[in-house]
Amino acid sequence: MSDTENHTTEPAAGGLKKTVKRDALVAIEKQWQSDWEQRGVFEVDMPEDDSVAPEALHDKHPKWMGTFPYPYMNGVLHLGHAFSVSKIEFAAGWERLQGKRALFPFGFHVTGMPIKAAADKIARELEMFGPEFAVPEETELEIQPSELSVDTAPKAGGNFRGKKSKVAAKTGNKKYQFQIMQDQGMSNAEIAKFADAEHWLQYYPPIAIDDLKAMGCKIDWRRTFLTTDHNPYYDSFAQWQFNRLRDMDKIKFGKRYTIWSAKDGQPCMDHDRQSGEGVDVQKYTCIKMQVLNWSQAAQAVIADIPELKGKKVFMVAATLRPETMYGQTNCFVGTKLTYGFFQSSKMDEVYVITERAARNMAFQGLSPANGQVVQLGTISGQDIVGTKVNAPLSHYTD
Repeated sequence: MSDTENHTTEPAAGGLKKTVKRDALVAIEKQWQSDWEQRGVFEVDMPEDDSVAPEALHDKHPKWMGTFPYPYMNGVLHLGHAFSVSKIEFAAGWERLQGKRALFPFGFHVTGMPIKAAADKIARELEMFGPEFAVPEETELEIQPSELSVDTAPKAGGNFRGKKSKVAAKTGNKKYQFQIMQDQGMSNAEIAKFADAEHWLQYYPPIAIDDLKAMGCKIDWRRTFLTTDHNPYYDSFAQWQFNRLRDMDKIKFGKRYTIWSAKDGQPCMDHDRQSGEGVDVQKYTCIKMQVLNWSQAAQAVIADIPELKGKKVFMVAATLRPETMYGQTNCFVGTKLTYGFFQSSKMDEVYVITERAARNMAFQGLSPANGQVVQLGTISGQDIVGTKVNAPLSHYTD
């Protein structure tokens, strides 16, 4: 080989090939990015031109604005963000070349529950494992060999479709929140700060800004902001929008079926959850079957529950196929389950259901008060066997 060939292929001291050309290009890139920032090249203001009437101002000084869906600040920006932002970045550059005042503002999304949920995870993990996050060996997450199988790989020429949720795609095979953050190069002392939800808002947006600047994005950074009341101007704008839509009778305040967090006292949307992304509302129809005659075993149990005296008791079954109830011939119970007598929203009616069902029904107007579960007693499924009930939709009345 010639000396020239050796110069271009020989590894450098650190084990990498020489990168003189790459380093020169990066230096030029940084030089001009710094120049753009110092001169405020991408800072766009309303033109001041008294030579034209206000209504003709934009004809003489054409404008264009594009923006990007606010990325959520529970982590660093990833390749998907880079791909999406490249589209608006290209458009902004093209419009500038057309002589337009091209405005590209950028905001950061911090509303919703994901940040709070992640902060709560860190707080719990600090309680469980201490400041050094020492996980007991038996609880370490292990990848099962079956998970590494390639039997399900797409065939050549076929379409590939990922099966992971967004949350799973972000966290990979990590079981704990602190493990995800360790993979980002954080020390345990730094990770502990993330138990405070406010720290997330201080930590990730500056990193995102640096990454977007390094990409050379034509963003007017004077206009950057966080959502929520951390930016009172944007927060008041969001409030104005809702009030305006309400005044126009486009939105109303009310109830609808949704995934509800009893702990937080609010709806828990798809990306707000620590787990269960993709889970939607499942509609069941409850069939109320009034008890006509209790079995002997059940009578002995009921005799010890004075709160049931004088009340109608209903076995409540949930079904996905209410149209089949016209042919109902019996009612099954789980002989190994424990059922409860729960007060309904009607004070003279009691439901025999599981505790889990009672919790769900308590948020649907079926309990004495919203979210209130009033249990009067318990009974085993085995003791219920032999009880006679009235099936309201069936041809057979009892």
